[in-house]
Amino acid sequence: MGDTPGPTEPTLEEQIAAYQREFQDLDPQVEKIVSALGRLNRRMNVAYGRQTATLGISNAEWEVLKALVLSGAPYQMGPGDLAKRLGLTPAAMTHRIDRMVSEGLVTRERDENNRVRVIVELTAEGREKWLEAMRLATVFEEDLLQDLTPVERGVLGEVLTRLLRRVEHAQPDAGGRLTDLD
Repeated sequence: MGDTPGPTEPTLEEQIAAYQREFQDLDPQVEKIVSALGRLNRRMNVAYGRQTATLGISNAEWEVLKALVLSGAPYQMGPGDLAKRLGLTPAAMTHRIDRMVSEGLVTRERDENNRVRVIVELTAEGREKWLEAMRLATVFEEDLLQDLTPVERGVLGEVLTRLLRRVEHAQPDAGGRLTDLD
């Protein structure tokens, strides 16, 4: 028994034509940009997920490693701060940290100066996983952008940053998730 392929996703042009058929006020240029960004984001997340899976970690764990690295040495944060940064509930963050502690990626200890506070810290193994994920991502990203000249990369970076700023200004609370993905 062979696998029967599922329905294929319409091309951007087919999608826009269908939208225009159903919603005449659509600006096809805007829709092409927004749809292409959405598809690119989805496919990049799948690619990154495949890469992190080869390292034995999930995208969810990668996000925690990244947040700890971005916090700077000594790569420590409280679980509440991590949950806020990642847009998770405290319960979901606790579940994620539990898994990562058991895998040796992070430690969770009481703060010696404030016994009520808990500190999550990146381990050497966690940092090595982060570095290896960065190495893989760099290769993927360079391949993704290989057809763009340095000038085009600069322009694209500036344009996307402007779009990001507009969304962040209009939706300042939208940095996290609306639902937990764990």
